Amino acid sequence: MKIGIPREIKSQEDRVGMFPAGVSDLIKAGHTVVVETSAGVGSGYLDTDYESIGATIGSAKEAWDCEMVIKVKEPIASEYKYFREDLIIYTYLHLAANRPLTDALMDNKVTGVAYETMVGPRGGLPLLVPMSVIAGKMSVQVGAHFLEEPHQGKGLLLGGTPGVRQGKVTIIGAGTVGFNAAKMAVGMGADVTILDINAQRLAELENIFDGRIHTLMSNPHNIAECVKQSDLVVGAVLVPGAVAPKLVTEEMVESMEPGSVVVDIPIDQGGMFETSIKATTHEDPIYLSHGVVHYTVANIPGAVPKTATEALSSATLPYAIQIANEGIQRASVNHTVMSGINTYHGNLTEKAVSDSLGVDYTELSGELV
Repeated sequence: MKIGIPREIKSQEDRVGMFPAGVSDLIKAGHTVVVETSAGVGSGYLDTDYESIGATIGSAKEAWDCEMVIKVKEPIASEYKYFREDLIIYTYLHLAANRPLTDALMDNKVTGVAYETMVGPRGGLPLLVPMSVIAGKMSVQVGAHFLEEPHQGKGLLLGGTPGVRQGKVTIIGAGTVGFNAAKMAVGMGADVTILDINAQRLAELENIFDGRIHTLMSNPHNIAECVKQSDLVVGAVLVPGAVAPKLVTEEMVESMEPGSVVVDIPIDQGGMFETSIKATTHEDPIYLSHGVVHYTVANIPGAVPKTATEALSSATLPYAIQIANEGIQRASVNHTVMSGINTYHGNLTEKAVSDSLGVDYTELSGELV
């Protein structure tokens, strides 16, 4: 199979769809790989790193003119011109909040395989986990940064000092993102509360953190009380393939002290805060609403492209090789590959996206025909 690795052109996105070691494995498996010029530079990989292992360096058109394109972020409008019926796009798609991209994939009969809906053999979302770990850790890192007065925050140190209170951090969602956010917040010395609807998961976290966090069941009352008292609130709830639930109302945000910070991690799925009115970029990452700093960057791991590319490539590579070796039809017998197929032959094949967008759903079953 001919595989293309285009350069990411979304604002401030320096990750690349596959690192050189992964490209080497694809080539050793008998495939041809075309990497767009400078695609890996932002992650620390030169064109010569790819050429030395047998990849071809080409233009954007040449990278897209392949049977399968491996990316990081969803294609943007200027890339729709490359869509065609025989193309497989293997990337994060996040279609639930993106009707134009969904329509473009369907209209051009592109096979869209989305990392974020791929379910592992033992459950879970193995291709989302690496970025969720990074996003969770970075959420507290950036939250602490924007709590600083020069960055429009209230001028508070999360860890406090002797005789001065710690900063209060609320994390809504106790999955991979929330757990890693809690690790960072505890490490910084903050007063941490984590909310979730799963009591068993909360019990697990209490044991893991050995009493260093507070846990509460997630409901409107508890969320409202925690948000009001918090210096930093991290939204960390994901519904696979679907729009994120709006769990934090505008009234809750308005109750926070001016200069407090919210970090809305699932903004690429619509966001959890009613005041999350737009996705921002690393170039211009924040805006104020009711005096509260909102960090709504849609590609948080893009700030650490070297780490993020290595982590993501390692997770996506085995399935990329399987699709390349067998073709999408035979590879779809693997439930993980099947669960990633969001569009196929002009049809929308991911139920959660269908429910979110109100577009007709077509069920896939067994080997594709």
